[in-house]
Amino acid sequence: MRRADRLFQIAQYLRGRRLTTARQLADWLSVSERTIYRDVRDLSLSGVPVEGEAGVGYRIKAGFDLQPLMFSPDEIDALVIGMRMVQAWAGPQLAASGAAALAKITLALPQDKRDFVEATPLFAPSFHIEPLHGERLEAIRQAIAQRRKLQLDYTDAQNRDTQRTIWPLALYFWGGGWSIAAWCETRSDFRSFRLDRLRAMGHGAPYPDHSGRRLPDFVRAVKES
Repeated sequence: MRRADRLFQIAQYLRGRRLTTARQLADWLSVSERTIYRDVRDLSLSGVPVEGEAGVGYRIKAGFDLQPLMFSPDEIDALVIGMRMVQAWAGPQLAASGAAALAKITLALPQDKRDFVEATPLFAPSFHIEPLHGERLEAIRQAIAQRRKLQLDYTDAQNRDTQRTIWPLALYFWGGGWSIAAWCETRSDFRSFRLDRLRAMGHGAPYPDHSGRRLPDFVRAVKES
């Protein structure tokens, strides 16, 4: 990474957080803490209003604005393909939000960079994806946000039909399909459910924020299994 790019990244990190330590910045940018101290000093000398001190953390005063967004061609490719994947795989609401976000980013780019967005030869076609898939994905995403139970008519890995009541915790994308991470009331344990095996789905009552049944507990259980 060029030093100018690193200074820009440091300024971005410091704008988006309360206090950020030199160790955190060094880990994120794969440089030494000594390099971070020097970079923060140089940012301050250049007029960027950095507050804080070594050993405590740094931040940038509220209201400070950076120059218009600058991305490399590779970064533009990454943004565009990411947004196109969201549009193809993530349901109608997130697809619309992805398109809107990409439009905002494009408008923020200098004119000579905007052509890179249209010219990016990376695509995520959606014509082969069942529309019901996106609708269910959106319903599950809302259920996670609202902490609402879901009733599933599901076909398991042994091709057996089953009914489950679950507490949806997260959605995982595996590069061709989605699965729900959940606490399963029916089995009194954590389970994963593939969206392509759902036969029907309905919303239920809210579920509590129960210690031992949260997403970190799910992740821990998977790692220990």
